[in-house]
Amino acid sequence: MHMYTLSLRMSLAVGVVVSLTIPLWGQTAVPAPKEEVRNPFAGDPNAIRMGAVLFRQECVYCHGVGARGGMRGPDLTTGAWSQGGSDAELLRTISGGVPGTAMSANRLPDDEIWQILAYLRAQQQPPISPSGDAHRGETLFFGAGRCAPCHMVNGRGGRLGPELSHIGSARPRRYLIESIREPGRQLAENRSFGGYYDTVTAVTRDGKTIVGVPMDEDTFTVQIMDTGERIYSFDKKSLKSLRHENRSLMPAYGVDGLGEVDLQDLVAYLQSLRAPSSAPAKGATHDQQ
Repeated sequence: MHMYTLSLRMSLAVGVVVSLTIPLWGQTAVPAPKEEVRNPFAGDPNAIRMGAVLFRQECVYCHGVGARGGMRGPDLTTGAWSQGGSDAELLRTISGGVPGTAMSANRLPDDEIWQILAYLRAQQQPPISPSGDAHRGETLFFGAGRCAPCHMVNGRGGRLGPELSHIGSARPRRYLIESIREPGRQLAENRSFGGYYDTVTAVTRDGKTIVGVPMDEDTFTVQIMDTGERIYSFDKKSLKSLRHENRSLMPAYGVDGLGEVDLQDLVAYLQSLRAPSSAPAKGATHDQQ
């Protein structure tokens, strides 16, 4: 009887312990919120000057003088970032690169990357009041503006000109206006969108003339897309002549062909075409000069 009572008491004790423990096992610990990483050199004049030097050494070839866009990279002064706009995300982008793009990883120490970011923040253009009707601009782009036959947006449109699905993240307003009014002026900078958009003319041995844009070219071969989006591949030695011209196949849209109101609407639509961003920088604006 004594042993039975002792056993019962032990069973009850174990039951109490288990009953108190089970709810604890079922709970998931809530992690403490992570403190957002900030640039330790933000706003530091000395760091900004050092960042400018580092930018010229490491970044200017792709992103251009003053970070305003270049041969292979977008404008970095618009305040719109394709890969997330927080300090921590930009640090990761510069350090690790962006797979599938010309943005490769680099071995800069974090302090130098922070200095570059301090410089880029200092270069960011102030916002201006938005103008233009983006919805009407979209109608113009795919209709009377005759843009879509040559430019693709999100899988819709032609391939002869640059693909524009994320153009609003890559170029500021002033660039878009200039590219519409004077399309031949920014040919070199258009290379950042994946192609060479100067005009090339090939004449074959039998006298056939092909005018278009170069898709790819090396010392011995050239691939050309003509105005009908037909693609030709040639050995250069098989051609009678091959000529590059520093002009665009895109016509210049002067005020007679595209009025100022239509231009503003079209640019508003182009500015709305942005790459997805998981965490844009606080205070970043989409309407830039």
